[in-house]
Amino acid sequence: MVTLVVFAGACGKKKPPVARPIPPPPASTPDTAARPPAPPEPVRENAPIPPEPTLTEDPLAGKDLDVINKNSPFQPVFFPLDSSEVDQSGQQALNANAEILKKYATWIITIEGHCDERGTAEYNLALGERRALAAKTYLVSLGIPSDRLRTVSYGKEFPFDPGHDESAWSKNRRAHFVVTSK
Repeated sequence: MVTLVVFAGACGKKKPPVARPIPPPPASTPDTAARPPAPPEPVRENAPIPPEPTLTEDPLAGKDLDVINKNSPFQPVFFPLDSSEVDQSGQQALNANAEILKKYATWIITIEGHCDERGTAEYNLALGERRALAAKTYLVSLGIPSDRLRTVSYGKEFPFDPGHDESAWSKNRRAHFVVTSK
């Protein structure tokens, strides 16, 4: 029995683990087979070159006030007899004048109110002032700052047309625009 116990004790010993050899890695493949294909290069077409902008010279740039006012870009506003109401054609003229004032944001203008020769001097001065103020009010409603707009009434003192008939008088009932500062 002693032999059996010794033999059994010897069988109970643990054997140290034996390291197994690592299998070789699989055969290596070229790197290009492992990567997805590269996207194709974009075709470079010659993009059209936009034309060089043409510089259109501003006809009013660098001009003095006399030249600007001689060839005034502003349209006059004409009024019916004894009226200072801005009608449809007057609104169109003032809309165009407002665009010019927006383009030349440093200009200060004087709006002159004129009348025909009929009526007293006092009446025509008051009517000319109402006409100039009506044009100014409309321009301010279009966003033109009021500090860029001056008004003056000349009544019947400076007629555009010196005639003495309705054709001449209709040209004299107006608001006229003069650039007074740039």
